[in-house]
Order: sequence, then C-alpha cells, then structure tokens
Amino acid sequence: MTKQNSDEELKMQISTLLKNDRNLGSYGLNCDVVNGEVQLQGIVDTLREKKWAEDLVQQVPGVINVDNAISVSTDGAITDQDIIQEVEEELKGDPEGNPNKIGVKSAHRGKVVLAGRTENRAEIERAVNAASKARGVTEVISQVKQDDEKLTPEQIFHSQVNNDEE
Repeated sequence: MTKQNSDEELKMQISTLLKNDRNLGSYGLNCDVVNGEVQLQGIVDTLREKKWAEDLVQQVPGVINVDNAISVSTDGAITDQDIIQEVEEELKGDPEGNPNKIGVKSAHRGKVVLAGRTENRAEIERAVNAASKARGVTEVISQVKQDDEKLTPEQIFHSQVNNDEE
C-alpha cells in the first residue's frame, strides 16, 4: 500500500466518522489528508462542536496531526449581548457548576471572557466547557482566579463586578 493510498483510506475513514457522528453529521464537514496530517474544513454552530470534531479525528489510528480549520458561525445575526445570555444559560445549566462563582465578564465578536473565583480547578474547566457550547462563541478566555480558601458571598460578588469607584 502506497502512502497516497493510505492517505486516501484515512480520508475516507475520517469522512465516514464525521458523517455518522450524531453531533456533526448534519454539517457536511470535509477533510484533506497528506502524510497523515489532517485538515478539517466546514462550518459548525458552536466552539464545542469544533473541538469535538478535532477530538474525534485525533483518535483515528494513523492520524499524526489535525489542523482544525472549521469555522464557528450561526444562522442569522447574533449580538455580543445574545452571546452573554447564551453563555449564562449554559453556565446555569451545568449541574456541577456554580454560576454564583464564575460568570461572564465580557463578550466581543464571539470571544468570551469568564471571571470569578473558585477553589476548584475542575469547576473552571467545566465553566470553560459550558461556555464553549453557547451559540456564537468562537473562543473562551478564563480569567477565573483559583483560591485555596473559601470565599464569602461579598468576595464572590466583588470578583465578578467591575466597580472602579471602590
């Protein structure tokens, strides 16, 4: 089997995997493979779906590297305020998360900044993951501070509110 045939077989395997995935099948994602290097192309609705496609493809035997050129785009216009609302809903919908500790600091053209304080690193990761599920989010930046000590409700409030007069 030549390298070209191997790449063609890998491309067919990845295309089938993406097409049959229940989360990604409807998007019609494409891939190219050269020497085991995979480039993904297409459009999905959420950052989480983009990451999911990359994670799936990286698990395929023979894949050396994945260049994820998938774009995140929504049908119709979505404002920064819409994105903030969507992210807040995702944070509140996480049964293991605490939206009173971690919240949305800002959103600008799909880039979301999370802020707050928690003593739990896993809680920060869950918040980033939840935010990536929201429509319109193209990047999640965590400015969440990790503390070893428990915070009072007042400290939590002040960590999430930007008040220049204090």
